Amino acid sequence: MIEVKRMFGEAIRNQRIRLHLSQEALADRAGLHRTYVSDVERGSRNISLDTIERLACALRISVSTLFKRAGNGGGQDPFIDILMVEDNPRDVALTIRAFQKARIANILHVARDGVEALEFLFATGAHARRREQPLPGLILLDLNLPKMDGLEVLRRIKADKRTRQIPVIVLTVSDLDRDMAVCRQLGVQTYIVKPVGFLNFSEVTQRLRMEWGLKKPSRAPRAAGETEAAR
Repeated sequence: MIEVKRMFGEAIRNQRIRLHLSQEALADRAGLHRTYVSDVERGSRNISLDTIERLACALRISVSTLFKRAGNGGGQDPFIDILMVEDNPRDVALTIRAFQKARIANILHVARDGVEALEFLFATGAHARRREQPLPGLILLDLNLPKMDGLEVLRRIKADKRTRQIPVIVLTVSDLDRDMAVCRQLGVQTYIVKPVGFLNFSEVTQRLRMEWGLKKPSRAPRAAGETEAAR
């Protein structure tokens, strides 16, 4: 029963994040208290069918879809989008090639600097049309970026309720990078020493319990935006 409540809570949280909603906003839509929603997402609250219907309506999905996602082990869509924040074209190309070779099907978006990364995440500037699009389920973040460095991007991601729960994997050139201590303080759990390959990527995502987010279909992986041209 505890596991069922946990998976149901994750299904609600994942859909809330996809809609760029804070817990306060979801609670307001559903006519509930924020602490109640927080308890539901943590899996520590028994909820009635009436409350489930109110939450599903507030999340713009059917009750059956909500239950289906919960039964899928937490409700996350099987193909999460990945945002890679990297200004080095060679590192981007190597990552795309590694994903294609491993037949990873997730869409990979690329932001070339820190400012573009935040515009993509918060649907502003050149990415204002993304307001109705889901947030990425994973961020690969280089620390050495033009316009705005990776640490500042990370601070802003973790400071905003809409994005703070998105897992961030830091891309670094050395496992001795002194900035990693700051990254851990900001909530980053792990890192990858570049270049990104399937082996080091899959090892890290397994530690983050993200095996469910990656699929290996019979077709080549999908890429978004400028990554499409690199295929």
